[in-house]
Amino acid sequence: MSTTTRTRPALDGLRVLDLATLFAGPMAATLLGDFGAEVIKVEHPRRPDPSRGHGPAKHGVGLWWKVLGRNKRTVTLDLSTAGGRTTLLRLAATADVVIENFRPGTLEKWDLGWPELSAANARLVLARVTAFGQFGPYAHRPGFGTLAEAMSGFAAVTGEPDAPPTLPPFGLADSVAGLATAYAVLTALAAREHTGRGQVVDMAIIEPILAVLGPHPTWYDQLGHVQERTGNRSANNAPRNTYRTADGCWVAVSTSAQSVAERVLRLVGRPDLVEEPWFATGADRAAHADVLDEAVGSWIAARDRTEVLAAFEKAEAAVAPVQDVRGVLADPQYRALGTVTTVADPELGPVRMQNVLFRLSSTPGAIRWAGRPHGADTEAVLTELGLTPADIAALRAEGAL
Repeated sequence: MSTTTRTRPALDGLRVLDLATLFAGPMAATLLGDFGAEVIKVEHPRRPDPSRGHGPAKHGVGLWWKVLGRNKRTVTLDLSTAGGRTTLLRLAATADVVIENFRPGTLEKWDLGWPELSAANARLVLARVTAFGQFGPYAHRPGFGTLAEAMSGFAAVTGEPDAPPTLPPFGLADSVAGLATAYAVLTALAAREHTGRGQVVDMAIIEPILAVLGPHPTWYDQLGHVQERTGNRSANNAPRNTYRTADGCWVAVSTSAQSVAERVLRLVGRPDLVEEPWFATGADRAAHADVLDEAVGSWIAARDRTEVLAAFEKAEAAVAPVQDVRGVLADPQYRALGTVTTVADPELGPVRMQNVLFRLSSTPGAIRWAGRPHGADTEAVLTELGLTPADIAALRAEGAL
């Protein structure tokens, strides 16, 4: 997908203030910026967003920030100072959305809570993203996505049956919450079209990941059923696993549909298993996973990955290679979709990163620039706000910038 377009972006005219740090809140702002919203990233003058220093860096420039900070103008502002508070309220008066992830009560301590923000702009949407939400016994605890992955039941069902619960090696709960926050913001903006007023979004990171885990609470409520760890297997169908090929690669096989399960077993030379009475349902097949894994696994183990993938495709059976990032970047389907794109960056030159999340036929999103240096746009944004050079100098002298 091209990084430029003459079509007016879907969210053109929307102004977002990103006051959040690390991942869930900033990711929501990134998603809005990808589709045309003007995002102004507000960071503390002396304590930048820690995501700038997360993970590998090149020439001292954090690479994660290049992705998370894309399409954002960056300004510095100490909200705990009088000048910072006043300036933030002036910015809020021009904005549609504020996204923050301070602990509950922090904005209120600075006299920047919902009463003050909505007084400055009655149409403002305030998205508050915290680990545990704005109320309840855990609300004031510090928290990160890792705790949500543990609390929600995700870790309890992830891993091998005889091994410890497993946490993901990336920000899963934060990412899911970022997606949910962007959805919540757009929902609140849609409601504003009916009411003429903004509102508060209360996003607890512990909730969206629970939502995507499926009907676990309903299963327990109605049947007392608690899902156990099953490794790569599923309690709902089989064969479903990863299998090693003759050339040392791995492939994943899924048979959620009965017809696909039948094709897989016929492909691997075991049509006799298809005729077994227990093969007729996914749950019964899962109960015979050892037999099915042996049949599928032994066939795959005798062939290299290229042959396995070709045979499955010909048989219209579901399979995918297990790929690391090198495989992702070389994968012809990702290339066809333009899932990874190259962005020109003045600090690093061409930088490859994930493209916008989805394709729109008439108003596509675009990555206009990668994450910018800390405070790079402070003077420009404040000047546009009507502050004079003397005003800006006074804020700097106060320590507000």
